[in-house]
Amino acid sequence: MRRFLGQAVDPNPVAELDRYILEGGFPKALDYPKTADKRAYAGSVIKEIFEKDIRRRVKVKNASVFNRVRDCVINNFGATTSLANILSDLERRGVRIKRETLNRYLQILEDAKIIGRCTRFDMKSRKSLKGEQKYYLADLSFYFALNTDNRINYGPVLENIVCSYARSLGYEVGVWRIGKLECDFVMLSPEMEYAYVQVAMTIMRDRKTEGGEYRPFEQIRDNLPKSVITRSDPIQHRSGIVHENVVELVGEGRTFGLARASVSPEADY
Repeated sequence: MRRFLGQAVDPNPVAELDRYILEGGFPKALDYPKTADKRAYAGSVIKEIFEKDIRRRVKVKNASVFNRVRDCVINNFGATTSLANILSDLERRGVRIKRETLNRYLQILEDAKIIGRCTRFDMKSRKSLKGEQKYYLADLSFYFALNTDNRINYGPVLENIVCSYARSLGYEVGVWRIGKLECDFVMLSPEMEYAYVQVAMTIMRDRKTEGGEYRPFEQIRDNLPKSVITRSDPIQHRSGIVHENVVELVGEGRTFGLARASVSPEADY
């Protein structure tokens, strides 16, 4: 969009990535040079979305409680949660709500494409983990426009970018647990191709950090493609696992090294 509008593009793609993370993906925000103005614009758009496109259309009667649910989910995007956890969090904040109402509000946010759900599965049991899921945002503007904290938590932010990118290419995305370990994503393309994906800010901090990202892959006994995606690390090669940086992956429109599978990735379990 910067190129389309004739604006200067930073030669450092990681700087542009960080700018996108803070400013979000609303193209009109590029018309405002100051961060505060960009945030104010994004905030006004988001307010209009919730007021006109959601609350009035679906007849949300208790707007205050709905907004508390919205903020709770948006503020914890990328974290493993459940209806029970959200109910407990709201109750600690003095908000009491029925489980059915909470489920309806979450479905409203999903139907409006504000959030997207990733169900968690256990590889050994081949079953979904009852009630557990992660929610990711349609655009990071929904988080940063509703918060005053500019610090970036790269873990969920990069997961959000990778998840949104995969879904934009038509992939189904799930979250998998392998014993006590967790694989960030398993992806299934429309052509029935699978891949496992781990996402991290960096794997260069120390050997423990690096091992923590590769360890879940070492517990998977099939030969499906496995990728570790980071922000801007020097590319490594380890045990046939593909290492990529998110800027090159998304910027060049690449897939996740997906390979066709005749069976589902949990079949060995």
